[in-house]
This record gives sequence, C-alpha cells and structure tokens, in this order.
Amino acid sequence: MEILSEYYSWIKVMHIIAFVSWMAMLFYLPRIFVYHSENRSNKSYTDIAKVQERKLYSFIGKPAMVLTLITGILMIAINPTLFKMGAWLHLKLLFVVFLLIYHFVCGYYLKRFKDDRCEKSGIFFRIFNEIPTLCLIVITICAVIKF
Repeated sequence: MEILSEYYSWIKVMHIIAFVSWMAMLFYLPRIFVYHSENRSNKSYTDIAKVQERKLYSFIGKPAMVLTLITGILMIAINPTLFKMGAWLHLKLLFVVFLLIYHFVCGYYLKRFKDDRCEKSGIFFRIFNEIPTLCLIVITICAVIKF
C-alpha cells in the first residue's frame, strides 16, 4: 500500500466525487418513485419513469457506489491508523452500511415498479426519501469533525 500513499489525495478526490454522485442517485431515485406511484394510471408516464429509474440506478448509482467503496477501502488500507483516531470512522462506516442497505432497497422497489407490482404510496416514498439525508448529515459530521 505504500506505493499508493503518494496518490492518497487523488484517491480522496475520487472518493468525494463518487460519493456525491452516489448520493445524487439516492436522493433522486426515490423522488421518481414518488411521481411513479402517484401516476400509476398514466401508462405513458410510468413507461418513461421506468426508463429513468433503471438508468439512474444502473448507470449512475451502481458505479458511483462501487467507486465510493473501493476508494474508501483504499484510503483505510493506506492509512489504517484512522481506526485509532476516535469513534468517528466507526460511526461513519455504520452509516455507510445504512446507505448500502438503502441502495439495495431502492433496487428492490425499482424491480417492483418495473413489474407493476409496487403498492407503496407517494407519501411512503416522500418519507423514505429522507433517509439518505439523515445519513449524509451524520457522515459529513463524522468526516469533518473527527471526534
């Protein structure tokens, strides 16, 4: 890992860019779910929503999630003393796990919408859409304050 240490700053830049992209998908996909669930009777709309949902999840969300995880793991591998600097990294990683679960739950709802089998309401998805915001707040506090 010593050879990678000179690239640590670049890995961190990629981590931030990937995380921002991943969060964009986690914020926007449930918003599309809101509109999809509120317009189930409008087939022309739901056909468009299905394409948007699939592309957002598959072409932005998945690659951004993978790159976020790879760069995060690399940064920890380069600097394992991060684990000894307080509870912040442990808490941050816990909330990253919550985001991973949320990501795959979004994939579950994506499939349900694709098969016209999602019965959840727009109100449900409006509330569901707040979960990544709460995770982002905790992750940002951990990354900046490092308590």
